Amino acid sequence: MGFKFQNVDFLHLDAGFSEDELLVRKTARGFVDDNLVPIIEECFREGRFPRELIPTMGELGFFGANLEGYGCAGMSNVEYGLVMQELERGDSGFRSFVSVQSALVMYPIYTFGSDEQKNTWLPALAKGEKLGCFGLTEPGFGSNPGGMTTTARKSGDGYILNGEKMWITSGSIADVAVIWAKVENEDNRVRGFLVETDRPGFSAKDVHGKWSLRASITSGLSLVDVHIPASNLLPGTGGLKSPLMCLNQARYGISWGAIGAAMDCYSTALQYAQTRKQFHNQPIASHQLIQEKLVWMISEISKAQLLSLHVGRLKDAGKVGHEHISLAKRNNVWMALETARMARDILGANGITDDYPIMRHSMNLESVKTYEGTHDIHALILGHSITGIAAY
Repeated sequence: MGFKFQNVDFLHLDAGFSEDELLVRKTARGFVDDNLVPIIEECFREGRFPRELIPTMGELGFFGANLEGYGCAGMSNVEYGLVMQELERGDSGFRSFVSVQSALVMYPIYTFGSDEQKNTWLPALAKGEKLGCFGLTEPGFGSNPGGMTTTARKSGDGYILNGEKMWITSGSIADVAVIWAKVENEDNRVRGFLVETDRPGFSAKDVHGKWSLRASITSGLSLVDVHIPASNLLPGTGGLKSPLMCLNQARYGISWGAIGAAMDCYSTALQYAQTRKQFHNQPIASHQLIQEKLVWMISEISKAQLLSLHVGRLKDAGKVGHEHISLAKRNNVWMALETARMARDILGANGITDDYPIMRHSMNLESVKTYEGTHDIHALILGHSITGIAAY
């Protein structure tokens, strides 16, 4: 069942996009409609990540899309955002996989890595021939990454890593892990390391029983006396600022992705309301309460589109601040989750079935509201920005 997606552009924002931006969106939209939409409900039901789609995404340039060189597409940040929007319109967990590969694995190698590291990893990651994961969060430390207990100790010609990471997207399928650890010999300074996942002492175990992001792989990582050469240190890293820069890249993509999920929920709810008949054989879209919900949804989606587009333009101009990205991530994910809940109301009992994408989006967005900085943590970041006083 379900409905074919209808473009959501109440404010005619498409008129302000360049031909390249529209082409990028068309390409990503076609990929999602042709390849992901037909299988995503089955993948979600089975808890399966559709790895078979990785090569095509590599060919289309979706991995590290806004990076230059090394086989990357060199897209603008707005173009990259439009790709994230379309991928999350398909599924939040699927977009999460691309976000991690791009913003949390390729970006730190690109930004902090040596020439050898870039040449070794980036072309293969861009093609999807190699996969990566990002190890910052730990079982006991999520919102407070500075409390991490994972350690790196200099030993001879390299480092020995010990610790655990949790809630790691793609952990068990990754070829390389970007691991953040406190270096014991450097006053516990946080540094980034590239850890090939076939090294002795490294293991990954998937998290099962998830009601959210079921089409995405989530893992716990364990590092027990994992020895890596000194050349695996990301030389440009130093302090928590480095991993937070990576998170900023991911949060930017999330702000666009959440719009995609909301657009799918709104498009479904609108078409359902126009065809579902109740009371005197009239479509439920003719009723005031239904129209009020639809108006709220299109109003908030339109504001979110403007917000992410403006932040994207700022980012392309080199003028974006982390607080701008926090505002967009916080607002847009909240908006998307509320939109999903309202859409479920409109669909009634049908809204809980996987004949429609509503409940899947709703469950996924509960995770998106939490990861890459919770809704409340972003409130504190914004509070710090506007008052000058840190409340954390």
